[in-house]
Amino acid sequence: MPTTPIFAAMEKTMDLLVADFTEHLSVAIEIADKFKLDAVPEFNNVLICGLGGSGIGGTILSQLLADHCSVPVQSSKDYTIPAFVDGKTLVIACSYSGNTEETLEAIDHAIEQGANIACISSGGKLSDMAVQNNWPLITVPGGLPPRAAFGLTIVQLLKLAEAYGMTSPKWKSQVEKAIAYLNSNEQSIRATARQLAESIQSKLPIVYTSNWLEGVATRWNQQISENSKGLSWHNVYPEMNHNELVGWASGTHDLSVIYLTSSFDHPRVSKRMELTETVIRKKTPHIHHYSAKGDSKIEQALYLIHLGDWMTVYLAEYKGADSIEIEVIDWLKDSLAKF
Repeated sequence: MPTTPIFAAMEKTMDLLVADFTEHLSVAIEIADKFKLDAVPEFNNVLICGLGGSGIGGTILSQLLADHCSVPVQSSKDYTIPAFVDGKTLVIACSYSGNTEETLEAIDHAIEQGANIACISSGGKLSDMAVQNNWPLITVPGGLPPRAAFGLTIVQLLKLAEAYGMTSPKWKSQVEKAIAYLNSNEQSIRATARQLAESIQSKLPIVYTSNWLEGVATRWNQQISENSKGLSWHNVYPEMNHNELVGWASGTHDLSVIYLTSSFDHPRVSKRMELTETVIRKKTPHIHHYSAKGDSKIEQALYLIHLGDWMTVYLAEYKGADSIEIEVIDWLKDSLAKF
């Protein structure tokens, strides 16, 4: 396992952790290259269990696989698991700490249903369970806040998807291209992120995107909450046009809309965004557009995630917030442990 100093990271501020993103991706590829799956079981569906910073990768992976994976892939963020889980289900558990109580209970239920289980973790109870039961396990370095470990875990999820025949090995070259692009354009990305943060610091952000990027929009929401200590919401096209569009009758200048767009967006979705913006602009002039960069969906998702991570760090700075602390989450976990 890598011993690089980046993983003595609890002493680092969030800006340094975000700056390490491409290094995390590179280290993650080294780890993934060493993973070998002894045998591929027969399975008809996939459930990815994980929450928070450990769970968002499962959501994003399911959307990245949707256009070419022949079996349904679903993410789960709960104590329970869907009724379809059985002996022909592949369950992937991702818990960075290895001690996420919801994920551990979900895996207990998966065991009861005879599911095939694989795990990603830095240690904890989940790793112990994997070793005891001889499940496939990819161990990543610990020491990071889970949300800052996204680069480590998303690569392992992609590796498991390849190992189990859900996607081709080309994901690796696509991640490597993303690394090269982000490294070459880091200063420009940071400048763009800072400009956006400055412009929305006194607004309530709304992130709009297409359906395949909903996981990325969720990541923006999560990072605004944890890093910037603020509220936001997101929605996707075309679904937004069937409900939330009407709600813009109550729109105000206190709202700021962030559009995350992609060359992979359906042409009708792009047209819907264009037309809907004419409605929104009557209520607020604060509308921002960011187009994903890269030739593949993986590259584009990683670009938008990195842009959003930087934006939330700068937004915390403008708001005078500590982007690393999550005391209220720690309080909740400690309180739950008493019951």
